[in-house]
Amino acid sequence: MWGNPDLSRKVTIAKNGPYLVEGKLPLAKEIIVVDGDGTPVEWQPGETYPDREVYALCRCGESKHKPFCDGMHARTGFDGTETASHKKFVDQADVISGKDIALLDAPDLCASARFCHQAGGIWDLVPKVKDEKSRALAEKIAGQCPSGRLVIWDKKAEKPVEPLFEPSVSLVEDPDAGVSGPIWLKGGVSLESADGRKYETRNRVTLCRCGRSGNKPFCDGSHIDSEFNDGDESLE
Repeated sequence: MWGNPDLSRKVTIAKNGPYLVEGKLPLAKEIIVVDGDGTPVEWQPGETYPDREVYALCRCGESKHKPFCDGMHARTGFDGTETASHKKFVDQADVISGKDIALLDAPDLCASARFCHQAGGIWDLVPKVKDEKSRALAEKIAGQCPSGRLVIWDKKAEKPVEPLFEPSVSLVEDPDAGVSGPIWLKGGVSLESADGRKYETRNRVTLCRCGRSGNKPFCDGSHIDSEFNDGDESLE
């Protein structure tokens, strides 16, 4: 469903430790941009980091060298136990049907990026789609969801409608909420559990980097309640 990923580009979860990134995956910040009403509407490129063949990203939220791991997980006794389902996305998702498209929605994957609030809410928009303009809007909104919670399904083609991403890693920043968000894996990056099992490889997933998610390794929006900040001065 999600294509054939390059298995040399992968993220491995260390037990109670960091995310180990391999394959010279580009790393950069992505910033949520809101409109006058405070609704997220666009992604804005942010700071980029020098290319590295391998690197370790903080998962406990306590590193003094964010976004990279500095070993604080060992000193703080971080419990990184993974609790997320290994089910495929389609087996977790609810279906909201429209005329030519459907919305697949897996709420447990929500990272609270809030792009879904556009146009009165994508859940109300999809059943009303009747022309190319409204369909394009629905596809754009679903594609802006970094976690891949929301996916537009083309009924005729019998396949998902996905934005085109190169394999890469982004660090979500949410200035309007005043917080740093999750780690965003793009473009079919392989994700392996600490016990060696592989999660479904997808075009979009978000990983917790505040250490507080109840759906580890995936983000559940806990960074907002905990006011997590990676040290970006623009969020203070």
